[in-house]
Amino acid sequence: MVNFHSVATSGSQESMSLSEINVSDAKSSEVYVCVHGHFYQPPRENPSLEAVERQPSAAPYHDWNERILKESYRPNAFARIMDHQGQVVKIINNYESISFNIGPTLMSWLARHDIETYRRILEADKRSCDRNNGHGNAIAQVYNHMILPLANERDKITQVRWGIADFRKRFNRDPEGIWLAETAIDQATLRVLIQEGIKFTIVAPSQVKRCRPMVRQGDSPEEWHEVGGGQIDPTRPYRCFVPGLPNGNDYIDIFVYDGPISGDMGFSNLLESSQSFADRLSQAIRGDRQEAQLISVATDGETFGHHRGGAERALAYALNHEFSDRGWHIVSYANYLNLFPPTWELELKPVTAWSCAHGVERWKNDCGCGGGGEWHQKWRAPLRDALDWLRDELTEIYEVTGEELFKDPWAARNSYIDVICDRNPRTIEQFFNQHQHHELTSIERTDALCLLEMQRHAMLMYTSCGWFFEEISRPEGTQILRYAARAIELAEEICGESLEADFIAKLSLAPSNIPQFKNGAGVYHHQVKSAQISIEQVVAHYAMSSLFHHHHREQHLYCNTITHKDYQKQTMGALTLALGQVTVVSEITQVKANYTFAVCHLGGQEFICGIQPFKNRLAYSRAKEAVLQAFGQGSMVHTIDTIQAQFGEHTFNLQQLFSEERQQIMQLLSQNTLHQLKQLYHQVYRENYGVLMTFHREQMDVPRELQVAAEITLSQRIMDVLRQLEQDLSEIDDNILSISTGYLGELEGIAIEANHLRCHLNLPTAATLLENLILQALRQVLRSTPESSPLDCVMAINSTTIQGITRLIHLGTNLGLNLDLSKAQEVYYSYIQNCQSIPNIGNALGIID
Repeated sequence: MVNFHSVATSGSQESMSLSEINVSDAKSSEVYVCVHGHFYQPPRENPSLEAVERQPSAAPYHDWNERILKESYRPNAFARIMDHQGQVVKIINNYESISFNIGPTLMSWLARHDIETYRRILEADKRSCDRNNGHGNAIAQVYNHMILPLANERDKITQVRWGIADFRKRFNRDPEGIWLAETAIDQATLRVLIQEGIKFTIVAPSQVKRCRPMVRQGDSPEEWHEVGGGQIDPTRPYRCFVPGLPNGNDYIDIFVYDGPISGDMGFSNLLESSQSFADRLSQAIRGDRQEAQLISVATDGETFGHHRGGAERALAYALNHEFSDRGWHIVSYANYLNLFPPTWELELKPVTAWSCAHGVERWKNDCGCGGGGEWHQKWRAPLRDALDWLRDELTEIYEVTGEELFKDPWAARNSYIDVICDRNPRTIEQFFNQHQHHELTSIERTDALCLLEMQRHAMLMYTSCGWFFEEISRPEGTQILRYAARAIELAEEICGESLEADFIAKLSLAPSNIPQFKNGAGVYHHQVKSAQISIEQVVAHYAMSSLFHHHHREQHLYCNTITHKDYQKQTMGALTLALGQVTVVSEITQVKANYTFAVCHLGGQEFICGIQPFKNRLAYSRAKEAVLQAFGQGSMVHTIDTIQAQFGEHTFNLQQLFSEERQQIMQLLSQNTLHQLKQLYHQVYRENYGVLMTFHREQMDVPRELQVAAEITLSQRIMDVLRQLEQDLSEIDDNILSISTGYLGELEGIAIEANHLRCHLNLPTAATLLENLILQALRQVLRSTPESSPLDCVMAINSTTIQGITRLIHLGTNLGLNLDLSKAQEVYYSYIQNCQSIPNIGNALGIID
């Protein structure tokens, strides 16, 4: 449990926020605090689908991105300040007061999956810019977390340019600073940052070699202070000079975060309370200095809420109250640099990172970092060698083929980020108008996009997480190999030459710690090849799922658009048959293919699906007629034989479906059996209800069989009522509470019955449904209570609303559901900030009006 100081409900003094500090207010003797959050998750999409598949280890969430969104990214966008009774006093946006970077691949995921959080992040930066002469909180990040000192020059440039371009598109401004993956840095990386217009970056104290006051005009330079053991003073910015750059722009500014405090944030209980956090920061203040001091700390953004539950609330209270009570000013790196330019310079050690004591060996050798002492990391060097070889082979293919398509292939790659960020036809057209060598045909455009996607995956395969941990077969290592496999696949489509065999041979030199895999080649065969999805599989998926779902003429299936030219379905007894002709177009590369299919559900979980490239209308019509004739005879064997004869001997079954769709269909197929079982349990419960009540009344142990019958029956009744309620509400959006009143009475009765029988109910989706219902009801009443509403009207609405919403919340409690009311709180809090006529429903929602 995170502890907080009590907060006054009114009249409380607000902290001086980042936005209230400008040059004229800046005082050279005061303390400034900058908390930086590095928000990042490794990309997890299946490269064949461009989507994150279900990850059981993240349960009850769909995947780890979603889990961390709920535990960190969103809670920081809507951070709670609470009183001692657990009531919400205030909801703030932590991103408005901290310095932060968010990985471009993570931001693109947020934009698709939680637009509210995404917009709050953008809004936070805009507000900080508006109030600080354009110096915002957000900084950029190199695109996909590549270790830049280990990258070649071209990849360094593209990673930085892609990071800048992605930032510019989202935040509508140029970034002043950039976060380097693992803060890994060297002279070559510094040169690229300076040439691309980056003003500052952030490093760990262990990465600095020496420092000294900057030379003033006419003065002799002072002696260097050696600080290689981490003794650098982190309370000031520094300038790092990189001689030999053109245009006289030969420096970049460096912030050094406080290492001990930052380490305590990530690896101790420092963030259990705002007071302990502020107390620890105060230990960094130097009492013997008259100039301004910057207390700078940096940690993974996921520390606030995901790694440390509730830490986002401690951070919120510290930012809004604790720091100002101590007279400190909250500031971002960009704004501090504007207020207090560097007066000292530093030199960095040659090649370093914040998470490896051996430079950047963690990402290329068995240096011991991240191993835990039990497993070796001898696989790291062969893995990097294999990827470097593949990168160079792909480079040759790209240059040779790209010269025929682009005016400048590498300039085209650097600009391809515009297409990645927005794949609509207009963006693609603008891209080709700028970079095409000549007016490209549709086939040439497809080749060009395949080349660029090949290069994108060639960079994604260097995502740092693949080397970070102890074993090559972990999800992170598997993921970068999936990117490599996709790049190989695209290369073969372009030039017809396969690089896979040689790549696997090189991977066989990377020993795994797990006997099942033996080496990297084993990981590739077991965990990478099995995840690859062909166009034929996409069509098979479409065909089999069409037996259970209505498909529109044009259907989006992950990163493909499928259009059926012909579709026909027939049923005979237990058999169901579908035949069709479809066109599949990749939304990424615009690769287009035409196929025909015949699929038959034979009963149970048995399917046969034949896929054939579309030849011509006559061939398809004859194949279709033959299958329909066989099916019409009612012979399962004859139907199977005909499908194989007409649509190819290689057929697909249920296992070829994408995992989530396969699981949905398996649930559909088992519904009939489950329904029959539930009817039996219901009969047992109904016929033995009196016996059950007697057992409970006499406080005797209830026979397990009878108790299970009660739990299954009552759980089913509740879910049936909830589904009916959901269906009714989906059809009518007015008078939500009045519509639900009858259902509520029934549900409350079942809940009482279940409590009497001490049932452990299984209600998998009930919490989500009730949460949505509460949110719908709240939004409806707020819409009907405009700011100008008279008090008596508000009070009339209140009585009905409070009763209805309170009943819904109590129902959740009585059913043993842990309702998440956070979104309802956020909607209500936003409303009461802008309106004077307030429906008094705060107490029901756990929020103080």
